[in-house]
Formats: sequence, structure tokens, C-alpha cells
Amino acid sequence: MLKIAIAGLGNCASALLQALAAARKGTLEGVIRQHVGSWQASDIDVVTAFDIDPRKVGHSIGEAAFALPNCVRIFEPDLSAFTASVLMGPVLDGVASHMKDFPEEQTFLVADEPPVDVVAALRDSGAEVLVCYLPVGSEQAVRHYAEACLRAGVGMVNCVPVFIASDPAWADRFAAAGLPLVGDDIKSQLGATIVHRTLAWLFDMRGITIERTYQLNTGGNTDFLNMLARDRLESKKISKTGSVQSILGKPIPADNVHIGPSDYVPWQKDNKVCFLRIEGRGIGGAPVELELRLSVQDSPNSAGVVLDAIRCAKLALDRGVGGALIEPSAAFMKTPPRQVHDLEAQRLCDEFIERLA
Repeated sequence: MLKIAIAGLGNCASALLQALAAARKGTLEGVIRQHVGSWQASDIDVVTAFDIDPRKVGHSIGEAAFALPNCVRIFEPDLSAFTASVLMGPVLDGVASHMKDFPEEQTFLVADEPPVDVVAALRDSGAEVLVCYLPVGSEQAVRHYAEACLRAGVGMVNCVPVFIASDPAWADRFAAAGLPLVGDDIKSQLGATIVHRTLAWLFDMRGITIERTYQLNTGGNTDFLNMLARDRLESKKISKTGSVQSILGKPIPADNVHIGPSDYVPWQKDNKVCFLRIEGRGIGGAPVELELRLSVQDSPNSAGVVLDAIRCAKLALDRGVGGALIEPSAAFMKTPPRQVHDLEAQRLCDEFIERLA
């Protein structure tokens, strides 16, 4: 089995666990790759997890996956195979202060117990790869887990916009340790960012000058609630904006681009709705305007990509390849160490897998 740890048992982790359980039953649909080398999704096991909420800490991973404030769509209810207990992680900056102003069923609670030694817990569990699903803005906490991975000899898939793989200093440390690193900020399987990138590229490729664009996203899960604190949103906006700008031959002036989470709508729960607009000009300044509404279940959309990222990290680990994995990061992340067009990134990732398989 491919043994993983999870930091942050929120909605995205719940969707990933459901996907793993469905894969074991042979009922999982919609995956990008059935095999990554010799590894199938059904080969992945979650051997330990970290959270801070008393409704999750001390409970089995399978039970915690559906505990409040999670509001993920349930497509595989039986998670009884995930029996390891959820451990108390370090809080640090993992909880925004404004969260206390909302009802308990919508927000995080903090257990009244000391955090475990994350390094020791990773070693004791035998985890090979840690998947980081901490809340946006958890700069200190994400770095704490990255440091723990280095000390415990564990690879890392960083699904949040705290810049680890895209930071040369961190990438060099993982390379020196011979540990794979995939990051940063997961690009959903068919989400707002990859659709925006593709449409912006289409405008650019067909000679239409983009003058201005926006991407407004609303949702009702704890991710959107957390991001109501604008000071925690900066890295997310940088990540999403940079991902779209990187696809263009000539970047759009900063004042004419607005990309990022826009509001928290509780009744939407894990449904994320994107309102996208692109304004451009063609021959003779003729206007071209595009508007699109995209509705997705946010967390399963993430899980579909993380399944591949985990298995790519395992391939690298087995072959002694350390540091930021350029090709998988470009394919799976909004802010990889090197931005590559999505079609090219897909091809390069396939070549990476074939080379290490």
C-alpha cells in the first residue's frame, strides 16, 4: 500500500477519503488516470491525520471525515476502513479570528489539548507522503508541516496557496533530503482557474487582445468562510491571478484583472459557483465579450487531482527523486515552480510518469 498522512480533515480530505473508499470497491468514476506507474487509487491508504477540532481529534479518520463543519457531498458513506485516530495538530495561525463570530456548525472549534509531535507521529505511522489541506492563510502551520516532513523523511503534496514548492529555498531543502514535493495550491479537475486559463489562452491564441477580466467565486464551505478575512486571502489571489496571467503572451494590466474568492453564501455549502467575464478587442477594435457561469462541487473537484499528485510523489520517492517535481506540479497546481500551458503540462506529466514507472 501507498501510505499517506493528511493535515486538515476538512471537506477536501473528506472527498479524498470517499474517493479512496470507492476505488477499493471498484466504483470510483471520473479519475484522470487509472494508473500512475503501477499505482492505482485503490492502493492508497491513510495511516494518520491531523486536525484541531474536538469533533475530529480522537475520533477515527473515517468518522471525522463527516463531522461538522464539513458539508461535503456524500457519495461513499462507508469510510470504516480508515480506523486510525485523528491526532491533535499545532494550531498556530490555522484559525482566523473572525471564525468565532459564526455558528459552531459552520466554523472550526479548537480542542483543549496539546498538539502531538508531528515528526514522531509521521515516523510512527509509516506515512510516505503528507497531503496538506490546511486553511488558506495558514502560513506558519503549513511551514510547520513542511519542516516535519523534512525531519521525518516524508514527501509532501501542498494543496494550499502557501508557497513551498515554488520557493527555491524550500525546494532545495527537499531536494537535499531526497524527498519529493508537489505544489503549490491545487488546480481543481475542472474548476474556475483551469477554465479561465483555457479561455484566456483561446482569446490570446486567436489574436484577441484581452483588455479586462474577472473571476468571482462564491461558496458555502469553511474554505470560503475562512477567506472572508482579507488578510488571509492575499496568497490565494496571487496564486489564482498568476495562474491565469501566466498563460498570456502579454499580461493584462493589474488594475484590469480581478480573480479570487468573492463571498461566503452558507446555503451553497460545498457547491462553488464561478462567474467569469473576459472583455477583448479584435480587428479594428471590434469588441468581444464572454460571460460564463460554472457550478461544481468544490471538494471532489480537488480530490480528482490529488489522487494523481500523491501517486506521482510516490513514484519519485521510490526512485530517489527529491525536490519540487516540476512536471506534476505544473499539471496539478496553480502556482508550480514553473508555469506551463495545461496541454504541455499534461504531456510532460505523462512523460514524467513513464520515465519513473
